[in-house]
Amino acid sequence: MKSLELFVRVAALGALGRAGEEFRLSPTATTQRIQMLEADLGTKLLNRTTRAVSLTPDGELFLEHAQRVLDSVEEARAAVSTVKGQVAGELRVTTSASFGRSQIVPHIGEFLKQYPDVTLKLDLNDSIIDIVEQGYDLAIRVGMLNSSTLLARKLAPNPRLLVASPDYLEKYGVPQQPSDLKSHRCIVLGETRNWALKNEAGNITEVRVGGNFTTNFGEAVTDTALQGMGIGLKSVWDISSHLKTRRLIRVLPSHTVSPEWQVWAVRPASRTTPPRVQAFTSFLEERFRKTGLGTIVS
Repeated sequence: MKSLELFVRVAALGALGRAGEEFRLSPTATTQRIQMLEADLGTKLLNRTTRAVSLTPDGELFLEHAQRVLDSVEEARAAVSTVKGQVAGELRVTTSASFGRSQIVPHIGEFLKQYPDVTLKLDLNDSIIDIVEQGYDLAIRVGMLNSSTLLARKLAPNPRLLVASPDYLEKYGVPQQPSDLKSHRCIVLGETRNWALKNEAGNITEVRVGGNFTTNFGEAVTDTALQGMGIGLKSVWDISSHLKTRRLIRVLPSHTVSPEWQVWAVRPASRTTPPRVQAFTSFLEERFRKTGLGTIVS
């Protein structure tokens, strides 16, 4: 079974060495495992070069069947674990650094207390990771999802608002309509200079904004808005505490940012969901509901 798992990972990564590292195998041991599998099957599965590997036609055919076998084994394990009420094993999760640190890490202790047989590995990374290639069980993502073969479950709403400090609004005035933003200093994240704002009637107005500060880091938008440097576009979860203390004020309160974003749990497609994945997903959904994640603070 381990040889099948190793072969599937080699196929996904396109590299023997990287796959072997995941199984704590030396390059030589990894190659020997694959060669033994090929010998048992009586066919060549991989084309090897000094830089990469690729599947042979027989390898492509075998990969499909190997994945089915592994899925069936996982399904059987999940069925037994469900009957026994067991939630156990290693759970690999990835999410963005800011969201993970502020919205997931505070709940980790409670989750592991409920499920002490789970080993949780949480990767905080602002890059969009290929969770199939990298071997993750789950990704928690904020925003719009691209079309893919991954399975997604909505965990919470994620409305986005415009905010500024009281000092900024006192100095430069309060925008009364979206077009007023053209004459304001707006804090631009990345290259997103076109802000689409939806009013309570559902009408959308798009405004091209500008300012004297641009950043590629979301937390810097919050920090500079607090300093009075301009109007920022932020997710509610990231600035709700500042809205409560009035360190930030909502700008154009009758509008939200379009398109509407959500918080998603994304996992690789398979016929079953391992109990540990189901448990963590349901746990987060319940915690986000209780903490009011995505609730707009007046």
